[in-house]
Amino acid sequence: MDKKIKCKSLIIEGTKYRTHLTKKFENRTNWEKPDERKIISFIPGTITKLNIKKGQKIKKGQVLFILEAMKMKNKVCSPLSSKIKEVYVKNGESISKNQIILEFE
Repeated sequence: MDKKIKCKSLIIEGTKYRTHLTKKFENRTNWEKPDERKIISFIPGTITKLNIKKGQKIKKGQVLFILEAMKMKNKVCSPLSSKIKEVYVKNGESISKNQIILEFE
């Protein structure tokens, strides 16, 4: 009653390995590069202070908003210099994880 398990090839940093892959590994979601023009929440929380508005020009490193989560205040800074295309949240609004907060042009 031996089941034949087929080996699959896995390439890591140019080295080829023959191995058995778990179902969890085979069914995983593939990583996609995040869109640099969108700020998405990394944890659920509340927007306590929104320092930007639609159409405003901002500089790299400027504090965009403060996200309070688990009694901690997280200052979220701009990763690039740009103009705000759209703001999807308001002061005092509760947000969930992976919710879009704002978008750059």
